[in-house]
Amino acid sequence: MNNTDKLYERRKKSVPNALGIFNPSSIQSAKGAIIIDADGRELIDFAGGIGVNNAGHGVPEIIEAIKNQADKFIHASFNVSVYEQYLDLTEKLCEIFPHGESTKVMLTLSGAESVENAIKIARAVTGKSGVICYDGSFHGRTMMAMTLTSNVKYKEGAGPYAPEVYRLEYPYYKPSMKNRMTEEEFDDLMIMKLHKTFSSTVSITQTAAIILELVQGEGGFTVASKKYVQYLRKFCTENNICLIFDEVQSGFGRTGKWAAYEHYDVTPDLSTWAKSMGGGMPIGCVIGKQEIMDAIKPGLIGGTYLGGPLSCVASLASINYMQKNNINAAGEKVGNIVRDKFNQWQTAYPKNITDVRGLGAMLAIEFSNPTTGMPDGVATKAIVDKCLAKGLIVITSGTYGNCIRILSPLFIEDEILEKGLAILEETIQEVIS
Repeated sequence: MNNTDKLYERRKKSVPNALGIFNPSSIQSAKGAIIIDADGRELIDFAGGIGVNNAGHGVPEIIEAIKNQADKFIHASFNVSVYEQYLDLTEKLCEIFPHGESTKVMLTLSGAESVENAIKIARAVTGKSGVICYDGSFHGRTMMAMTLTSNVKYKEGAGPYAPEVYRLEYPYYKPSMKNRMTEEEFDDLMIMKLHKTFSSTVSITQTAAIILELVQGEGGFTVASKKYVQYLRKFCTENNICLIFDEVQSGFGRTGKWAAYEHYDVTPDLSTWAKSMGGGMPIGCVIGKQEIMDAIKPGLIGGTYLGGPLSCVASLASINYMQKNNINAAGEKVGNIVRDKFNQWQTAYPKNITDVRGLGAMLAIEFSNPTTGMPDGVATKAIVDKCLAKGLIVITSGTYGNCIRILSPLFIEDEILEKGLAILEETIQEVIS
């Protein structure tokens, strides 16, 4: 039994089985896009801590910021004592992600907490309770976030769920639709279904918010229609509905821009963030238009640990590092390389690889059974396991676990990226041939 196996044996004894294992690897140290496991093996990281390490592992500026802050103070609670580390970060976020003429930021601990608070703010501001979400979505595992989440495996047995939540079909034009309708016809159909919801399911006058991921993380990196999203912005403005974009996995350069919504030429009323915002430390936020953020009553939002100083300095150092080294150009470059490879593989195996999708470096390939045409989660898992044996960490996504997504650090060296893609290609050939 090697050291990694020993760690998993210890895990079984003290950690609940329900805490999932997305990839049976281990880690004792990491730098850039390379992880050293408990047995001293080098692993190429294409998972990035599930989209957390856009800047990479072991960034000296982030480490130094944490060390320096730890020498000063570790906790005070911003509700009790104001500190500049919190304000330095919120000011930076307002600068990068302006929402309207004036912007304000509430810091949180995670993406799920960001979503919970965004919904709470939307309901309080509008005086309405209904929330619209989408098929394929993932917004977290706390009560409201779990209710908004689509995939049953993340919430089965945990009900009853939060009330007044309604679900729409996600506006992604699948390749399989091309024989039945044009993309424009599909967009019109999705807009029609949006209107139908307010005739048959919930009243516009009772709808507080519409929340969606512009690129669905756990949903398999499906990308929302630009025409639909732009229509949604207009529709929400006309009907006093808060438009919320969940950018937890898509933010901070992952799509080749700071925010995925920049690809759509729209600005939300509220947006939710976490993951790569913190450079590895636990932190998230809700960003919103000033008139919305200031309309809620004092005491409605807050928390003991929100915006802890260690996380604040790590986040600011990470953002500054990403700005200095042009994270968006890095995301675009990685995305171009990966998409080109994925397209080549799909051309070679069109019956097995049935979709290549995503935005920027937020890319996935979808596997189907060549005989039945059904999602092939079995083959996908086999690819993940075999890749690990060869020194590459990848993880799945999609409702049926039949997609492999790329969430590598964006400053990954060219040779490491190419080596990882070569391992993935070789493994795909082995599994599906």
